[in-house]
Amino acid sequence: MHMAIQKSISFDITIYNKLEELQEEDKMLMNAAVSARKRAYAPYSDFYVGASVLLDNGEIVEGNNQENASYPSGLCAERVAIFYAGSKYPGMKIKAIAISAASLNHEVNEPVAPCGNCRQSISEYEFRQKEPIRILLMGETGSVIECDSLADLLPLGFNSSYLN
Repeated sequence: MHMAIQKSISFDITIYNKLEELQEEDKMLMNAAVSARKRAYAPYSDFYVGASVLLDNGEIVEGNNQENASYPSGLCAERVAIFYAGSKYPGMKIKAIAISAASLNHEVNEPVAPCGNCRQSISEYEFRQKEPIRILLMGETGSVIECDSLADLLPLGFNSSYLN
């Protein structure tokens, strides 16, 4: 008779009470995400998201959500930013991603995490570069959450190793 094994998956996060507590480089990265968020195109959901990507070469690439009347045709801020980074700087490693979200309908004062599609897309870059990507999450106001790796947000993730 086989016995099932139960395991626990956990990870650590760092919670900063406010943006000002971040190190300078991370503050700059989050401020770029906030700036990108303010330029998002979200006339249908009124939910604005900005993302900024810090690359190994020191460049910061921004993206924001781009909605479409045909909802599946839109694209999230995180994917806009990482796909643009991959297009403009092919082969450059991503060190960190900062994400900020706000709504016209209510105050977003808690950090907002990436959706499943964005987690999978960021995971692809993390797996490919064989180095973790730090994730910084913030609402419009309030605390900032830092995760050491996208793998923390997507345990048991799917990657290309399953296709070989």
